Amino acid sequence: MPKENQKTQPIEEPEFSSRNVRSNIAPIFQILQSEQNILQRTDQKAFTLMSILGVFMVFFIVHFLKININWFNVVMVIIYFIAAFFAIANLMLVIVPRIRNDQDNEALPDINATFFGGIIQFKNPVEYAEYLNEITDDHEKTYKMFASQLYALGSINAYKNKHLRRAIMFFGTAILCELLIIMSMAWGRALQFLFPS
Repeated sequence: MPKENQKTQPIEEPEFSSRNVRSNIAPIFQILQSEQNILQRTDQKAFTLMSILGVFMVFFIVHFLKININWFNVVMVIIYFIAAFFAIANLMLVIVPRIRNDQDNEALPDINATFFGGIIQFKNPVEYAEYLNEITDDHEKTYKMFASQLYALGSINAYKNKHLRRAIMFFGTAILCELLIIMSMAWGRALQFLFPS
C-alpha cells in the first residue's frame, strides 16, 4: 500500500506538550509583568506616603508647643498620634510584606527557581542551572512553577493593597486632625481681633 494512500491518525499531544506550554506561558508572562508593575507602583505609593507623613509629622512636632491647650485640641492630638502610628505600621507592612509559602503542595516543584528565595538555596550558579534545566525539561513542572510564581505575586499584591488602603485612611485621619487643630488655633486667634473684649 503506497504511503500517500495511508491514512495517518492524528497524534494527540499530551496535556503539557511543548507547544501547549509555549502557548500557555505567553499569557502568564503578560500577567507576571502586569503584577510586577502593580507591585512597583504600590511600593512607590507607600514610599511617597511615608515621606509626606514624615514631613507633616516634623512640621507638627516643631509647632506642637504652640498648640492652645483645650479639650478639642487635646482630643485631636491624641487621634493624630494614634492615626499616624497606624499609618506608619501599615506602610511598613506594604514595604515589607509577609510572604506566604505555597511550595508545600505536592503538585509543585520542591524549589521555586523563579523567586530569589528559591534561587539562593543553591550553592552555586552551576547547581542552579542544572536544576533549572531539569525543571524546564518537564513541561508540566515548568508551567506549574510559573503559575506558582504568578499566584504568589497576586497574593503579595492583594496583601500590599489592603495595607496601603488602610494606611491612606489613617494618613487622611492624621492630616484631618492636624488641619482641625490649625483651624481651631486660627479661629481662637481670630476671635481676639473680631470680638475684642
